[in-house]
This record gives sequence, structure tokens and C-alpha cells, in this order.
Amino acid sequence: MDGASINVAVAGEARIEQRLHALAASFGDLFDLMDGIGLYLESATDERFDKEIAPDGSKWEPSQRVLEQGGKTLTKTPRLRPSVTHLASRDEVEVGTNVKYAPPHQSGIDEQVSVKAHERTIYQAFGRPLPGGLNVSVGAFTRQMTMPQREFLGVNDDDEAEIMLQAEEYALDAVPEIER
Repeated sequence: MDGASINVAVAGEARIEQRLHALAASFGDLFDLMDGIGLYLESATDERFDKEIAPDGSKWEPSQRVLEQGGKTLTKTPRLRPSVTHLASRDEVEVGTNVKYAPPHQSGIDEQVSVKAHERTIYQAFGRPLPGGLNVSVGAFTRQMTMPQREFLGVNDDDEAEIMLQAEEYALDAVPEIER
């Protein structure tokens, strides 16, 4: 995946990795299994956006916009949530997003950030609307960025159980003479 990258360390991940690598050694190409796991994790992440919770079940701190206007946190625009996707290969799956502002949400941030010079459209000035907006150039600057962690990517105990179930089902389907 291009763009921003988020690496998530998960408790129990080593056990999942060991079992999946053992399957790969036995069965070779696990693309279908990895694709299924990726689809499941996309769905689990999407559900977190609905519930506004982290993988561990803790509630996200509401955003300022939600406190002022209502709605849901991390859903002001329809960009971040649907950008979560997966990339499967024969022996692994990556789940993530290429949205540049995802890492500060995933991990939280409290630091000085540099903002590059850019163009911006403003729709009001001095409290008065500007019909059609006005394009302005904004010079580069540094500002303090503080945002609480709102983790949306990760694997919890339920996810781990589902991954293991999918792996077991895959192994049983691959060896039809084994009775269930």
C-alpha cells in the first residue's frame, strides 16, 4: 500500500503467525485464506467505525466536531473509513489505509508539525460569507497538533478466534479425507 503506513503490534500475533506459517509450509499457496482473513478484518474495522471503538473495545474520545455538531467521530468525510482495505499474498495479508491523516488518528499525536505552503478556498471572512469562495495562498508554517488516539486498526481476541477458525476450516477443506 502506498502513502501512509501503520504497523500494528498485536498481542497473540506470534501464535497466529506460527500457525499460518505452518499451514503455508504444509499447503503452499494460502492466497485464498489470506484474502478471507483480509476481508474479515476489513469488516471488523468497518464495524469499529459504526461503534466508534478501538479493537480493545474502548470508546473513542468524541471529536470536537461531534461535540459541536453531532454525528460520528472519524466520519466527517467519506474518505478514511472506506479506504481501509487489504492486500493478500500467498503467505500474508496486510490490512491498512493509504490516507495520510490515518496515523495521527490511529496512534494519537501531541507535537509540533510542519504544514507546507498550499492553496485553500475560504468561504467566509470577518464573519461574512464569500459567495463561491475565495482561493488564497497559505505560506508554510508550524503548529502544535494534539489529537487523542482513536485506534481503528488492530486484532482483538474475537478477531484472533475468527482467524484461527478460518485457518482450521482452510486446513480441513484442503485435506478432504479428514472427518469433521
